[in-house]
Amino acid sequence: MNKSELIDLMTGVKSSKKTYYTELKKTVDQLKKKNMQLEIMNDITKNMNIDMDIHEILRNVISKLKHLITFDDSHFVILYEEEPTLLHICPNGQCELEIESKNLLHPFQDFSSALKDEQSIQVEIKMLPDFPEKKRLLSLEIETLLLVPLYGKNKKIGVWTFGRKKKKTWHKDELDFLEQLSNQLALTLENAQLYKEVLHSKQEWEDTFKAVEDMIIVFDRQGEVYQSNDAARAFFDLSPLIEKSQTLIQETFVQDKPGFQEILLQPEAILEMHAYPIQNKDQQVYGVIAYYKNVTERRQMEAQLLHAGKLGAIGEMAAGVAHELNSPLTAILGNSQLLLRNTLPDNEDYMLLTDIKNCGDRCRQIVKSLLTFSRQDEYRFHYYSINEAIHQVMNLLKFQLGKKQISLHLSLQEDLPFIKGSQPQIEQIIINLLLNAKDALDDCDISEKSITIHTYSEEEFMVVKVADNGAGIEAERLPLIFHPFHTTKDREKGTGLGLSVSLGIAKDHGGKIDVISAPGKGSVFFLKLPLQPEDERR
Repeated sequence: MNKSELIDLMTGVKSSKKTYYTELKKTVDQLKKKNMQLEIMNDITKNMNIDMDIHEILRNVISKLKHLITFDDSHFVILYEEEPTLLHICPNGQCELEIESKNLLHPFQDFSSALKDEQSIQVEIKMLPDFPEKKRLLSLEIETLLLVPLYGKNKKIGVWTFGRKKKKTWHKDELDFLEQLSNQLALTLENAQLYKEVLHSKQEWEDTFKAVEDMIIVFDRQGEVYQSNDAARAFFDLSPLIEKSQTLIQETFVQDKPGFQEILLQPEAILEMHAYPIQNKDQQVYGVIAYYKNVTERRQMEAQLLHAGKLGAIGEMAAGVAHELNSPLTAILGNSQLLLRNTLPDNEDYMLLTDIKNCGDRCRQIVKSLLTFSRQDEYRFHYYSINEAIHQVMNLLKFQLGKKQISLHLSLQEDLPFIKGSQPQIEQIIINLLLNAKDALDDCDISEKSITIHTYSEEEFMVVKVADNGAGIEAERLPLIFHPFHTTKDREKGTGLGLSVSLGIAKDHGGKIDVISAPGKGSVFFLKLPLQPEDERR
């Protein structure tokens, strides 16, 4: 032994170095352990979001926890709607157990004790009564279980178990860390459940919001669209609608109470708008919900019913007037005929009496046409002559057309067969077509105004052609002329229902109405009604 070795042995330098390195290694191991603990905590914390997979989180935690704590088996029992549900997480991340949750906790009262007392409990497997997990644990030679309660803020979450093959005492540091870890995990599980509930409620609200067939738009304080449902996004004319809504939106913000208005859009769309203020917890309005209901069809139906009621009233009044006129007309015609019998043709009174009789006959024909048009059996179908229907209409409108200096030309095919339908309704179509032609000529500055009515058969249809040399119709307006309420007339002159009603009557008879028109070249309307087979006409 040399001098240096002797000094080292006497001073204990080598022994001090050994102790130093031992302590240093222990410190490094403790730091690694702390880092691992922090890493596990961080894994749980950073995954606390709405898209997290709780099973993946638990597998990651278990795999890292194996480097810190010795255990041979671990699984979770989670309370779902107060019923225990087993999430079995093996050390290798595989789940092999299939179990009915209702049989899990009944014989295993220690689970309930751990939750009730909020304290960890260590139990021996052999001392426990039989329960579904016991057989599996014994097959793995698990001797003890540590039950760690998972408890949220004010809610029981479940129990986390750790099984060991040999009876080992759990150190206080291990228990303290598992308690911290279980608290963090319980918070994660609780938040996950809350996230799911919020997501479910949000999804339900969005599904309801989208499913509403009427338009719903949410506006912010600047009047900009914050959110809208599918019906609003699919609306054909959204920008003008939003523009016309701004006044009511701003009034709702200022007055802090619901509002209502009607909005008229082209072409002839009518919408009812209800505006409701949205308040925050401080009772301040931060948005407005606008609910739009398209009432175009309802208003059209109401107007058609009103129009039908007016027509019915006019028909009854015309029938009453016609019946009242029949009595004096009978006297006029009868007396004029008696006087004519006793008056020679060369008598100066003969021409006057003849004129009285002719005017009386004309008045009687007009009264007859009024009575026919106002009859209440409009929906009874029978065989009639289309030419006779046109003559009946002429008796009503000839004077009116002549007053407007409109010449009327008839070209009626004589050998046309009778067709089946409602003659008063067909007469109404012809009247509407003639009145439209008259109005088109009124707006036209030409010297010779004329309307031509032509009847003929074409394949399986009987055709009534009504042509005028009036102003004509623009190409872009042609597809719209049969829409209810589409009109270029003043409100005093028309409702826009004439052609719409006429087309409806034609379709009820199995027919149709076609039109050819161009600006400055007049219009031609074709009323086509189906012909009956010859064997049905006999």
